[in-house]
Amino acid sequence: MFTALRETARRLAQGADYDWSHQGNCNCGHLVQMVTKLSKSEIHARALEKAGDWGEKVIDYCPTSNYPIDHIITTMLAMGFTRDDLYRLERLSSPEILDKIPDERKPLKHNRREDVIIYMNTWADLLEEKLLDEIELPHFEQLEIKHHRSLEIH
Repeated sequence: MFTALRETARRLAQGADYDWSHQGNCNCGHLVQMVTKLSKSEIHARALEKAGDWGEKVIDYCPTSNYPIDHIITTMLAMGFTRDDLYRLERLSSPEILDKIPDERKPLKHNRREDVIIYMNTWADLLEEKLLDEIELPHFEQLEIKHHRSLEIH
C-alpha cells in the first residue's frame, strides 16, 4: 500500500495531470490509476455510471453490484485500503494522518495538488511506521550472553 501511495505522490509531484473534479484524475482517481493501471478516462467513465463523488461511491459500495466502479473499489480493498481510507483520501481528512502533518502545513485543501502529495507521503510514512512496530527483533543482548557462556563451557 505504501508503495502505491508513494508512487502516486511521486507522479503528482512530477506534474501528472490533476483535476479534483475529474473522477479519474482526482485524489482517489490517481491512486486507482496506480493500483489498477486503468487510465484516467477509463476510471472516469466507470465512475460516471453510478451517482456521486468518490466519497459517496465508497459509502454506497456493493461488492455484488454490476457497477464497474464497485469492481474498482473491490480491487482497492483487496490491495489493503479500507472504505474509510478512500473516503478520507478524497477530502484529505484522516485525523490520524493529519496529526502527523506539521501545523505550518495545515489546513490542507482537498483539491490542491501539493496537499495531496503531502497527505499521501505522510500516509505512507504512517503505514511504514506501523509495519515496523509490528516487527519483533530478537534480543541480541541475550543471544550474546548465551553464546559467551557456551564458549566458557568448552
